[in-house]
Amino acid sequence: MKIAIVGTGYVGLVTGTCLADTGNNVICVDIDTEKVEKLKNNILPIYEPDLDTIFERNVEEGRLEFTTDLKYAADNSDIIFLALPTPPGEDGSADLSYILKVADDLGKIISSYKVIINKSTVPVGTADRVREAISKNTDTEFDVVSNPEFLKEGLAVDDFMKPDRIVIGTKSEKARKILEELFAPFVRQGNPIIFMDERSSELTKYASNSYLATRITFMNEIANICERIGADVDLVRIGMGSDSRIGKRFLFPGIGYGGSCFPKDVSALHKSAKAMDYNFDILDSVMRVNEIQKTIIVEKIKKYYDGNLKGKKFAIWGLAFKPDTDDIREAPALYIINKLIQEGASVSAYDPEAMENVKKLYGDKIELVSNNYDALKGADALIIATEWSVFRTPDFDKMSSNLKEKVIFDGRNLYDLALMEKLGFYYSGIGRRIVETKK
Repeated sequence: MKIAIVGTGYVGLVTGTCLADTGNNVICVDIDTEKVEKLKNNILPIYEPDLDTIFERNVEEGRLEFTTDLKYAADNSDIIFLALPTPPGEDGSADLSYILKVADDLGKIISSYKVIINKSTVPVGTADRVREAISKNTDTEFDVVSNPEFLKEGLAVDDFMKPDRIVIGTKSEKARKILEELFAPFVRQGNPIIFMDERSSELTKYASNSYLATRITFMNEIANICERIGADVDLVRIGMGSDSRIGKRFLFPGIGYGGSCFPKDVSALHKSAKAMDYNFDILDSVMRVNEIQKTIIVEKIKKYYDGNLKGKKFAIWGLAFKPDTDDIREAPALYIINKLIQEGASVSAYDPEAMENVKKLYGDKIELVSNNYDALKGADALIIATEWSVFRTPDFDKMSSNLKEKVIFDGRNLYDLALMEKLGFYYSGIGRRIVETKK
């Protein structure tokens, strides 16, 4: 099939590359000339495991190309995906200006039937608005479809190639048949393509992400209770997750959720509900608790140092909002860094993939080092903010020799408490007892 992808951000690039890998001809469009030139030269703007391999293969075999020319892409495509940003506005609502601008442009360009697919995460009713924007400028037949993405950063290629489900919102039988054919290679194992109306499809994405964010936040609150009553949140999590009605996933406590999706989508659903004169009370709590949780580890640090962090140096392992990505949007590590700087402390940090993005943000305000052990040199304590696999089984002797004191504040509960006790570390995690090998 002939496909255009408008927008070469995270979703657009993964979508376009994976669709090309099943034999489709894909043209990716972006207004950012510099980014398009880099893509033409096989330079990816994001880090995502396995994406580079299939990207290079499909470019080399001529199934994946890049342009800044929307008309060229539309003229040479039957299916057009809109994978454009929908950043939160000041009031938390999703900004649809990028999508509606492209919709307006498409109405002036298309001259034959197109299936136009909203791949971006958008509020309920966006398909109607896109349809209206296109219709203003053309009498050509087209269909607007909602097809929300459910990609986890770090696992996005596998998620696209082997999806749990594909959700498609359309009332058009013509569009339905085209999309059944397009997505057939991805559901050969029997996972469903679920067809529904456009509004239900749009809400499905917001409801899914908001529910997952709620599960994470609930476990963070359970962890905070565990610390107060002397329980172990890891044992509670195992006990809960063994119930088939609850399940094991998204029950790991930590220092809050971040990234490009959960914060934005929770806020947008909350705002959409308010616009319909409905107060989504659960999401009020989720957003409030998550903001507190992002810096809860700083309060633990301040307590350990009797409230005075001035002149202290802290090593931070992990800067991305989660492992296997370079995405630092809403990353808890950044909130921790900001708080430490406000308290007069200095920071040395390491992340396997996110260093360049953090450097653009902080410049020389923090020290960025070439490996995780260098971050520890001269540091008073280590803070673990992202659970990269490389941090799970470190050289503890090397850590001890580099740190001023054997002190770890672990926002991801990576280490065994008995081991920490045996090695003589002061170790404070989330929702577990503190190993009190103290100063």
